[in-house]
Amino acid sequence: MTEKVRILVPGVIRERVVDRLNERFTVVRIERDDPALLSPEDAAAIAGAAVSGTFGAALIERLPALEMIASFGVGYDGVDVTAAAARGIVVTNTPDVLNDEVADAAIGLLINTVRRLPQAEAWLREGRWVGEGAFPLSPLSLRGRRAGIYGLGRIGMAIASRLKGFGIPVAYHTRRRREDVPYLYYPSLEELAAAVDILIAIVPKTAETHRTVDARILRALGPNGVLINVGRGWTVDDEALAAALADGTIAAAGLDVFHDEPNVPPAFLDLPNMTLTPHVASASVVTRNAMADLVADNLVAWFERGAALTPVPETPVMRRAGPAAESLR
Repeated sequence: MTEKVRILVPGVIRERVVDRLNERFTVVRIERDDPALLSPEDAAAIAGAAVSGTFGAALIERLPALEMIASFGVGYDGVDVTAAAARGIVVTNTPDVLNDEVADAAIGLLINTVRRLPQAEAWLREGRWVGEGAFPLSPLSLRGRRAGIYGLGRIGMAIASRLKGFGIPVAYHTRRRREDVPYLYYPSLEELAAAVDILIAIVPKTAETHRTVDARILRALGPNGVLINVGRGWTVDDEALAAALADGTIAAAGLDVFHDEPNVPPAFLDLPNMTLTPHVASASVVTRNAMADLVADNLVAWFERGAALTPVPETPVMRRAGPAAESLR
């Protein structure tokens, strides 16, 4: 009987991924992204990988038979995709299956930030409604606002459709204007921020997005402005944001992502006009299971049918070369 394909899982990943992979493959687990943790036998034989976190160039170099890295999540910045592409290794991610969940969370975070619903619930639970009377009126409202979306990809489009349901006009900024959307386009992030009073960041972690939401953008957003970030903490200049919230440069912010997760800047914790959640935008059982299934399905499709389901743009290889799939079963 032909030996099963070996799949590497470095670090922690949702166990549903491992359970699915164990049905068809031999799974090799190591504690973290560290090539020294692999035996020579495993290193020589591993042909695929499933990862939720980092998969660096050193680990890729250690695996001469590696063909695919299936990454858990839409963002795949933890994988050294340049090193993978140089070797002809296909990298996949999990788009679409979490679009609605993240978009729902973005709108929820926006409402909580503007209407201060978490603080209102705390007021009730602490007995202050009985002891002190009604919770103070929220100084902000969604009424009459205009929203700008920084990054109009799949999730950005889902957020935009929800904002339309609230009667909030939508504009956007991306590297290039989209011809297939009805929303107003601004060629720079500063122009977008100046034209709206809600700015929602949903861009990936790239060199071009590092701290792009800085003091200049926050000033353009203005004293009635609200910042929401459900993309990557990398995008926001933390010090500039803390200062802008403290001195009234903008009105409020809601963050689900942070630059150095799980560490949150201490200055954020004391700001009454900031709502914080611990990177939970896609964190429902239903959605995380769908993401796990897509990780496994990519590996199954590649090694049993010779096709990647969701390759990332940097490694657009859709078909597998080499031995027939039947010989690998």
